[in-house]
Amino acid sequence: MSGCSNQSTEGEFYLSAFSSPLAGQVSIFAGVLMMYLMTVIGNILMIMLVCASPKLHNPMYFFLCNLALLDVISTSSTIPKLLMITLTKDHRISFQSCIVQLFFFVFCTLVDNFVLTSMAYDRYLAICKPLQYYLLMDKTLCFSISASCWLTGVLNSLMHSILTSMLSFCNLQDINNFFCDLSSLILLSSSDTKSRKLLIFFEDIFMALLPFLLIITSYVLIITNILKIRSKDGRLKSFSCCTSHLVTVVLFYGPIIIVYLKGESEYPTEQDKLLSLLYLVVVPMLNPFVYGLRNRDIGEAFAIVMNKINKEISSNN
Repeated sequence: MSGCSNQSTEGEFYLSAFSSPLAGQVSIFAGVLMMYLMTVIGNILMIMLVCASPKLHNPMYFFLCNLALLDVISTSSTIPKLLMITLTKDHRISFQSCIVQLFFFVFCTLVDNFVLTSMAYDRYLAICKPLQYYLLMDKTLCFSISASCWLTGVLNSLMHSILTSMLSFCNLQDINNFFCDLSSLILLSSSDTKSRKLLIFFEDIFMALLPFLLIITSYVLIITNILKIRSKDGRLKSFSCCTSHLVTVVLFYGPIIIVYLKGESEYPTEQDKLLSLLYLVVVPMLNPFVYGLRNRDIGEAFAIVMNKINKEISSNN
C-alpha cells in the first residue's frame, strides 16, 4: 500500500472517541471524570483497608487487593486520554503512546481474567472443602498464584506490544474507539496479519475461554454443594460467601463477550464504545461497592480505621 510504512517513531493515530454535541461532550467529561475518581479512590481505599486490618489478611482479600490494583492501572491507562480528548478536542495519539496503552490494556484484561479465576478457586475451596481450606490455600500458594498471573500477563502483553509495533500503518489512521485495543490496530494494519489473528484465536481459547469455563465449573460445584446443606441459614451463609465475586464475574465478562464475539469486519459502534466504557470504568468503580456493601468484615474494618482517624484528630486538637 503506497504511503504506508512502519510508524514506530513518527506515526500517529486518531481516536474518534464519542460523537456528540458540545453539551453532550461536557456531560461525558463530567460523568467519566467522576467515575474515574471514584474508581481510583474506591480501589485504593479497598487496598488500604485490607492492608491495615489483620482480620482481612486472608486469601480472598489478598486476591481482592490484586483485583483492585489492576482496576486502578486499567482505568488510569485509558481514561485520562479520553478526558483529554473530550476537553481539548485533540484526538491524536502517538504510535508510542498507543503501544503503551495497548500493553496495559492487554495486561490488565488478561490478569483480571486470571485473578477472577483464582478467586473462583478460592471460593470453591472455602465452600466445598472448608476443613482443608487454610491447609490448601496457604500464603505460599496465594503468592505463587498471584505472581504467575502477573508474570504471564506481563510476558503476553509485552509479546503483543512488540509484534504490533512491527506492523505497518498509514499515517493518521482512524481508530473508531476511545483507546488503542489490539483488534482495532490489527484491523487497521496494512501488513499481513493472518498469523496474528491465528495467535489471538488460540490465546482466546486458552487464556480467556478456558479460565471462564473453570469459573463456571467452580460455581456448578459450589451450587451443588450448597444445595446439599440442609438448613436454610447454612445455605444462605454459604451462598453469601461468593455472591460478590459472582456479581463481579458477570459484570466483567458480560460486556467483553458482547463486544469481542462480534465479527471482526464490524467496526465499533457507539453502543460498543459504551460497553467498553462499562468494563473499563463502571465495573472497576462498582467492585469496591460490590464487595464493601455485601461484606461485613470490610464494613467493620472501615469503621475501625475511621475510629482510629477520629481519635488521632481528637488527640491532636
